[in-house]
Amino acid sequence: MRYLKWLLILSFWVLVAAFFHYTLPHHDIARISDTETRRVDFGENSIFWSSPDSGNATGQVNRDVFFIQAIRSNGRPMVYRNEDTGWGWPPYFKFDTANLQTEAADLRSTSENPKWVAIRHYGWRNEFLSIYPNAVSVRQVDGPDVRIIPWMSIVILGLAALVFWAIYVRWLRFRRRRIDPMLEDVEEGFADATDAVKGTGSRINKWFGGK
Repeated sequence: MRYLKWLLILSFWVLVAAFFHYTLPHHDIARISDTETRRVDFGENSIFWSSPDSGNATGQVNRDVFFIQAIRSNGRPMVYRNEDTGWGWPPYFKFDTANLQTEAADLRSTSENPKWVAIRHYGWRNEFLSIYPNAVSVRQVDGPDVRIIPWMSIVILGLAALVFWAIYVRWLRFRRRRIDPMLEDVEEGFADATDAVKGTGSRINKWFGGK
């Protein structure tokens, strides 16, 4: 039972960590090698794609999606999708997909004469499931060694930690006031019942022994 309890706790925190890792913004330092528009057929991985761009029809089986192809500062390739988030989740309120694609196309460069950019994005890249992170913004930086401090992620994680701590403290107080006294009453009642059963058994044994 104790192992099951810890398994449930571990599973909960793994889900929480995965949620924040997918949703919070990340920054990649890269150079943009190309941009393209590709027709995408949505399947089982559709939950990892955003809704259609604002103003377009919803419920489409396939549609055109902007992509930004880049080479990160460590030399590894990365492909980003460029989709509106609109008023949905995650709450980036992104409505400028076409403008961002234009900015990305203007920042294209070659390995001989690179232009380094900071690509702000959320989501995961998974080649097996054809999942792409969604680019939120692109801006040129001085070089590949630029370090960006994720202030927004730090603030959000700090607030989330405070919320979880407040819930935990209130749960402990509720448990001490409500649950622990009830458990103590149940244990005392069980102990009294056990003593009563033992006493009855002793009297029966004495009765049969005396007889």
